[in-house]
Amino acid sequence: MATKYFALLTNIGAAKLANATALGAQVEITQMAVGDGNGVLPTPNPAQTALVHEQRRAPLNMLTIDPVNISQIIAELVIPENVGGWWVREIGLFDKDGDMIAVANCAETYKPQLQEGSGRVQVIRVILIVSSTEAVTLKIDPSVVLATRKYVDDAVIEVKSYIDRQLAVHIAADDPHTQYLLESDFDKYFPAGFPLPWPKVTPPDGWLKCNGATFDKAKYPLLGMVYPSGALPDLRGEFIRGWDDGRGIDAGRALLSAQAGMIERHEHKVHRRQDDAFVNQSPNADSPGADHLSIVHSKTVIPGGDVDTLYATPTGGSETRPRNIAFNYIVRAV
Repeated sequence: MATKYFALLTNIGAAKLANATALGAQVEITQMAVGDGNGVLPTPNPAQTALVHEQRRAPLNMLTIDPVNISQIIAELVIPENVGGWWVREIGLFDKDGDMIAVANCAETYKPQLQEGSGRVQVIRVILIVSSTEAVTLKIDPSVVLATRKYVDDAVIEVKSYIDRQLAVHIAADDPHTQYLLESDFDKYFPAGFPLPWPKVTPPDGWLKCNGATFDKAKYPLLGMVYPSGALPDLRGEFIRGWDDGRGIDAGRALLSAQAGMIERHEHKVHRRQDDAFVNQSPNADSPGADHLSIVHSKTVIPGGDVDTLYATPTGGSETRPRNIAFNYIVRAV
């Protein structure tokens, strides 16, 4: 049985594609036209330069290479629901110069209009076999593109496949969430013996209070390597001070050594005033057997004495300390 419906390159189209292939150029297919063949199903003729009776010409909705056969180009046109009132029997592909590159016929189908009671969107698809798809520019105008049902289905499948692949890789990875701290990282950054301020009375599992108590080195061997004496430092009511390590600020200290409280040596200056004390006496009169009167005025001077002991009124509390907030110091034991 002879093929009834087919598509072929026109003479102009074949010449343009051959020339483009030879020169390394491309033919840009931009539009598709449909016609009714004047009521008769036409047979495509390579000598055609136009359709028998064109009804509509519009920019392509899609132009791609067939993923199954790379020698085939798929062109697609979407006819909206508000266009129609005629039969579709012939199809033509046109380049940017307006030349018909390919022509085809198709099974007769009627494209109704909305006022006829049917709002059908019709998709016309042409598959064109060429010697080299590299000579054809796969370019469309995105402003006129409509998503067909098949396009959406294919896109959904593609997206789902991509997500499934990414999820499979994610699940199979040793560390899919690098932004999170792994338990192994916790061991690296917070090893056994690490002290930590804890806001509760009871430490979490695997931690002990820094209260000076002894611990079982057989049960906590890693902790025993840090505190070989088998006793934890007593940090209750204590501040932690950075080890001097040769700086000379707090020289002579060993790690984990305790230090008593102390006020830095200083002096207070007390100024005092020393005055002489004066004792005045009343004048005396004396004139025994004399023809005159003698008046004597006397003054007693008492030098000021030294004071060796000065007393100041005590103020303040029972210790010297900065402002602080109480936390429960705990240490990692495992």
